[in-house]
Amino acid sequence: MKADTDTTARRPNQRPELAAIDDETMRSVLRKMHLIRKFEEAAEASYMRGLIHGTMHLSIGQEASAVGATLALMDEDYILSTHRGHGHCIAKGAEPARMFAEFFGKENGYCRGRGGSMHIADVDGGNLGANGIVGGGLPIAVGVGMSIKAQKLDRVAVVFFGDGASNEGAFHEALNMASIWKLPILFVCENNKYGMSMDIGRAMAVPNVADRAVAYAMPGVVVDGNDLPAVAAVAREAAERARAGGGPTLIECKTYRLRGHSKSDRNLYRTKEEIEDWRNRCPIRRLEAELVAHERFTPEVLMTIEEAAQAEIDTALDFAKASPDPDPKDLTRDVYAD
Repeated sequence: MKADTDTTARRPNQRPELAAIDDETMRSVLRKMHLIRKFEEAAEASYMRGLIHGTMHLSIGQEASAVGATLALMDEDYILSTHRGHGHCIAKGAEPARMFAEFFGKENGYCRGRGGSMHIADVDGGNLGANGIVGGGLPIAVGVGMSIKAQKLDRVAVVFFGDGASNEGAFHEALNMASIWKLPILFVCENNKYGMSMDIGRAMAVPNVADRAVAYAMPGVVVDGNDLPAVAAVAREAAERARAGGGPTLIECKTYRLRGHSKSDRNLYRTKEEIEDWRNRCPIRRLEAELVAHERFTPEVLMTIEEAAQAEIDTALDFAKASPDPDPKDLTRDVYAD
């Protein structure tokens, strides 16, 4: 993010985390957050109409953690995602049109229609893929970090995972090895309170996932995952530390998914009041309200950004619907065997 020589100087009452994001970057931030929200809403509607098969895991309500954690990344940096990874893809620069095409099983999707919702990858864009295995991206991230360090590259890797994954052995192995070798990795836990239907408070002996960082001699930071400027500030500091050779950081974003674990989730383990309480903490509206309060943007400008995002999603959906199906004769084209 470039320094803001205008907004920061004219509006000194902004908190530092907000002032650090200039207006041009903030427009991009808002666009991406709206794209994520509207992409998932359109995907959900397509699923309900039978246009998308299988299931999906929506991150509606978690947009600030995805966009904030990737804001300081360069194009050549890497991310590794999860089964709830649509937001991570868009935050790293994926095109919604090709993502929808992948959802629809089309040939011009990111994985030529073979990956679907849970396995979107864009290697050219630094997205090394989502993973349907809980915690599956963590050991892969260690390998990516080792590669970066061996090649002496000025890059970092961000690996996303949920609170449930923090109880997997792979989590502890990955953090331990990353710390021993001081690998340039940001371990970003999106703690949305539930591992499927299990309240994390009943599954962990410590109150915060980040409390476990001390066992592996790395910084552990808890941040409000619905506060984009706060997430961005923490991630920026961690990325700078990693690039400087300081090693990994564990970041815990406290957030919430407004939808169920997957489309088959009936939400019997949480109350309507709890969901509504978190709906009122919407990270998008919260950021917009703060920007208006500090006269960074007018409501009219914010509406224009949102409408442009909706138009982009509408166009992307049309692109996917009109895209070609894979040719059956290419069934084994990307299948490899020893």
